[in-house]
Amino acid sequence: MNELSKNQLHYLNMHRRHKRIIAVSRVSILLTFLFLWEFSANTGLIDSFIFSSPSRIALCFLEMTGDGSIFRHIGVTLYETLVSFILVIFFSLFVTVLLWLFRKLSEILEPYLVVLNSLPKSALAPLLIVWLGANRTTIIIAGMSVAIFGSILNLYSEFSEVDPDKIMLIYTLHGNRLHALSKVVIPSCIPAIISTMKVNIGLCLVGVIIGEFIGGREGLGYMIIYGSQVFKLDWLLMSICILCVIAMLLYALIGLVEKWYLGRCKISG
Repeated sequence: MNELSKNQLHYLNMHRRHKRIIAVSRVSILLTFLFLWEFSANTGLIDSFIFSSPSRIALCFLEMTGDGSIFRHIGVTLYETLVSFILVIFFSLFVTVLLWLFRKLSEILEPYLVVLNSLPKSALAPLLIVWLGANRTTIIIAGMSVAIFGSILNLYSEFSEVDPDKIMLIYTLHGNRLHALSKVVIPSCIPAIISTMKVNIGLCLVGVIIGEFIGGREGLGYMIIYGSQVFKLDWLLMSICILCVIAMLLYALIGLVEKWYLGRCKISG
């Protein structure tokens, strides 16, 4: 028993050491990159006007923090991304449930969903602007268009691969298709739904930025396109850095939801 405890303690120490090494390595790579970027810009190895530098980006961020404009742009992009993400999850689940309940409908619509998913979404954004106008609703729809069709296809594939023996058991107990959906299919697919959410949050952010490129008057996408047009490259690179941070935070938020669900499953199991 003591020997087993020692082995367990050794495993936990090795696991903690592994996590520390990963964390330190990640931070070290980032700091090294920022140092080399700053050094190259200050010594003239790269043109600081074109490539900017971490210090110039930080000063630009502080200046825009002073008047609060940067928070307005971040807030707009976050709002549009979260709304499009929530709508994508809702509509993709709704359509997937319909496709699973009505197999003929899925057979009819499947080729159309594949075609719509393969369309370049950057080509749809200008059409949406023309059809719906340059407003926030159009940008949200542009964000949805990037993720929704792939989300439906992925979720329907997961719904279709649920263990048929479990579904047959529901029918044996005189249940119907709705009972099979609510008692077996959806609970079995929750991990797949969370994984799809992880992908969708990034795709919705990409779609929103594409929409802001074309029809936005505020937001980080607008700052990027405006900064490139007037050669305010500090704005452009600062916006890209903020987008990277937002993407990481949103992904981490979905990861926390996943950990919470897995922890709840362990406790209930």
